Amino acid sequence: MTSSPLDDPFYYLNNFRQVLDWLELRYADVMSETEHAFIRDFKSLPRGSQGLLVRMVMRKGVHFRAGKLNYPEIGDIASAAQPLLDHGWLDEQALLTMPELFDLLLKAEVVQAFGPAIDDPKGRKVDWLPNLHEQFPESRCWHDWCPAIADRLFSLTLMDLCDRFRLMFFGNLYQDWSEFVLADLGIYTYEKVELSADSRGLRSRADVDACLFLHDCQQRFEAGEAIEPIAEELSALQFDNPWLQRRLGKLLFQIGQHCERIAEFALALSLYRGCAYPGARLRMIRVLERCGEYALALELGTLAEQAPESAAEQQGLQRALPRLRRKLGGPALKRVAPKPVERLDLHLPRLDPALSVEYHVQAHLHEDAGPVHYVENSLINSLFGLLCWPAIFAPLPGAFFNPFQRGPADLLHEDFQGRRAELFEVCLAELDDGRYADTIRTRFAAKWGIQSPFVFWGALNEELLEQALTCLPAEHLKHWFNRLLLDIKANRAGMPDLIQFWPQHKTYRMIEVKGPGDRLQDNQLRWLEFCHTHQMPVAVCYVQWAEQGA
Repeated sequence: MTSSPLDDPFYYLNNFRQVLDWLELRYADVMSETEHAFIRDFKSLPRGSQGLLVRMVMRKGVHFRAGKLNYPEIGDIASAAQPLLDHGWLDEQALLTMPELFDLLLKAEVVQAFGPAIDDPKGRKVDWLPNLHEQFPESRCWHDWCPAIADRLFSLTLMDLCDRFRLMFFGNLYQDWSEFVLADLGIYTYEKVELSADSRGLRSRADVDACLFLHDCQQRFEAGEAIEPIAEELSALQFDNPWLQRRLGKLLFQIGQHCERIAEFALALSLYRGCAYPGARLRMIRVLERCGEYALALELGTLAEQAPESAAEQQGLQRALPRLRRKLGGPALKRVAPKPVERLDLHLPRLDPALSVEYHVQAHLHEDAGPVHYVENSLINSLFGLLCWPAIFAPLPGAFFNPFQRGPADLLHEDFQGRRAELFEVCLAELDDGRYADTIRTRFAAKWGIQSPFVFWGALNEELLEQALTCLPAEHLKHWFNRLLLDIKANRAGMPDLIQFWPQHKTYRMIEVKGPGDRLQDNQLRWLEFCHTHQMPVAVCYVQWAEQGA
């Protein structure tokens, strides 16, 4: 019988030690002396004390009642906690606000400690907090708040240090220690990429500090703090690390969009002007137009028209520039009409309101000789991901720096394709000589379930795969895959909802479905235009619900 890492009751401690070993091996020059000292001291602790600390670090919050800590593998909690208290990693005198205390107490304990201050002791616990917080605005330690409760409170003092470790290991702060357990359980499986010594996103101590600062600014922005000071701090930053510079640009772009929504146009313009994130230039043109600065908007738009950064920007400019010229008194320019697309009009009974309009159309059009699949973006992305797997997961410097990455860190960077141009060329060459079908089949079996930014395992099965490989011409696949590589962020979405295959004739048709009152979105229009240009069979199906019993 195969053993699992989870069979060891200290599995979580083994995972934490793995992180520490990894950091010592790959980030020794980046870590501070405080961090090095923690690792040395941690390794000298008894295993029970190590386990208790890691249990706390991996739980939510920083305050823990000793009576609520029950781990058989650790044994006596007080004994395990003492070395942690001696090192100052736990504190028994931490000050608690009323909301913090409230989270630690049961309803009966709140009544016991604050009964006279509670208007309705039989009411709901959650309703008592506002009044209690108003009456007791100060901070006190646990025993001062609750002297009658015979329990100890341990408060972690090193969560900031552990967050820095987590940041260095994962390269972000949205992944946490549960990644290990999910991988051990087999819920998530990741591609094993050979990591070189220089494969790390954070190259220096300054990079670590900068990433933490960006995270703090993001948290402050999302918490609703005043925007101007945050924007001022961010606008003054400039990083030589491309990964950090892009994260900065994305945050500036998000704040700029928020400023637009609240009509803070001057600040939005300032943020977009200093932001290289994709889409910022088009947003700036639109803000200038909203401010009545038509001449400036037209000047910037005309410049952008000469070298659009993406198909999305080009589409936006095609709408904005004629409008701006018209507002400045210029001649009306005839807009280029969209290419005609086959149209299907259906009146269908709504058999099950819980099912989407796409499922109704799928059921209506499906036939034995022409099966219809609801694939949306999943099929083309998955075929691309399987064929180009070696290029996507190539161990380039800065692309992979921990074992839990779903894809390369630079996936959405402008130079993603350029850095791997030769690798993608080798993969796509298989479409020219016919090898691609066997390669996709083999990879579908060999890589099944491994996390990928392109492959939708839940939407794939052998039947769908075989029909796709039989009916989709290699020439069309190559057009789609090359378009994906032009702008992954924009082009891996917006594909038609349904696909119908006729295996006997080796043909297919894609179908974009629109319910009553729905209209085509910009990325869908771009895909339809692309399909028309390359003579790919596609239709738009407009659905009206038929009256029941009519």
